[in-house]
Amino acid sequence: MNSYDVAVIGSGPGGYVAAIRCAQLGMKTAIIEKYSTLGGTCLNVGCIPSKALLDSSHHYEDAVKHFEEHGIEIPGDIKVNLEKMIARKQSVVDQTTGGIDFLMKKNKIDVYEGLGAFKDATHITISGKETTEIEAKNTIIATGSKPSNLPFINIDKERVITSTEALKLKEIPKHLIVIGGGVIGLELGQVYKRLGSEVTVVEYMDRIIPTMDTGLSKELNKVFKKAKFKMNVSHKVKSVERKGDEVIVKADNKKGEEVEIKGDYCLVSVGRRPYTDGLNVEAAGVKINERGQVEVNEHLQTSASNIYAIGDVIKGAMLAHKAEEEGVFVAETLAGQKPHIDYNLIPGVVYTWPEVAAVGKTEEDLKEAGVEYKVGQFPMRALGRSRASMDLDGFVKILADKKTDEILGVHMVGARAADMIAEAVVAMEYRASAEDVSRMSHAHPTFTEAIKEAALAATEDRALHI
Repeated sequence: MNSYDVAVIGSGPGGYVAAIRCAQLGMKTAIIEKYSTLGGTCLNVGCIPSKALLDSSHHYEDAVKHFEEHGIEIPGDIKVNLEKMIARKQSVVDQTTGGIDFLMKKNKIDVYEGLGAFKDATHITISGKETTEIEAKNTIIATGSKPSNLPFINIDKERVITSTEALKLKEIPKHLIVIGGGVIGLELGQVYKRLGSEVTVVEYMDRIIPTMDTGLSKELNKVFKKAKFKMNVSHKVKSVERKGDEVIVKADNKKGEEVEIKGDYCLVSVGRRPYTDGLNVEAAGVKINERGQVEVNEHLQTSASNIYAIGDVIKGAMLAHKAEEEGVFVAETLAGQKPHIDYNLIPGVVYTWPEVAAVGKTEEDLKEAGVEYKVGQFPMRALGRSRASMDLDGFVKILADKKTDEILGVHMVGARAADMIAEAVVAMEYRASAEDVSRMSHAHPTFTEAIKEAALAATEDRALHI
């Protein structure tokens, strides 16, 4: 039987990063993955493939709608080859997961393919092509999450689908009904809208992206309506029925009236649930809470002292980069170091176009906490860079403490917001004031000038270009 200092169950961003950091710190490390490719949901059926399709569909939309304005004329019809688009997406996935294979070899991490299950707190049975047992002094549970469902919906994976199937459709839907106006539903909805589908979004809450700042929801909703999305908020779905190639969704609107929506595909994107199936945590003395999450303390330690858990399987935002931070945190804790994670400074991103990104407190958070704050906001359309690229939608909003000027939250909608948010994270990590950021030189012309201008607006309402 092989013995290890650390075994990691699950090879998503949390798991493989934890394994690499453990190996870097001199621990003999194994990683267990039940699927034939490493990388978990994110690399195989999540973050990476969805970005590939978002990028491809964006190119198509630009070619159809914007090239002519740029003086680029393409004779004949511009057509979508969905099969080729999906194949390119898959090649991106294959390259990326292959990169994880390389990193495991480079760091001398033993990879086991099969379902890992606890025999007890220090022994794991791996059921794959053959059954193996290993011993691990410490274990990190990084088994991630799976798409959630509503109890009355039968996901047949053909017409009533999850994000996994939406990434490999054989045809462009005529009318895609998206249940859930969160990140996943909006991103995939935008992919197919660009390719020619009619898209209807049905959201239970009173706004899309309901966990983010209200201002972001309003701006993105405006952009989506302009793109001819049908947006139905405050709608409670009560039935989803498939009849041949048609899907019928019935929902009650906020007045209690029944609304019927018919389409040929229905994407169910109502969040994700922690995944611990087959792990046999009871045998190791690991507690699961009523939400299906592995219970952990502030050191990410479970009720079994030598077993830790990270990522989607524990409390907190289900984000790949949050899982990575936690993976490094546990590895360094095991090495006797004193790592730290500030969960307030883990950014959230929606990869629609325009992109949406945020870090820190929302206006709703600050009002609820009774914190006095000031707001600096700057529209993207006032930037020379935005006009040059025709990306005029959106804004940057900075929330700063009224007395100290410390930046408490940054919220943005706009081109490249996903990349720009890192500037806000760095500023807040070092507890910068709005004035600090306003006095830093930003290259011209760039989208990031909107951050400087919003900081100027928050300082003494002295933005320069508006």
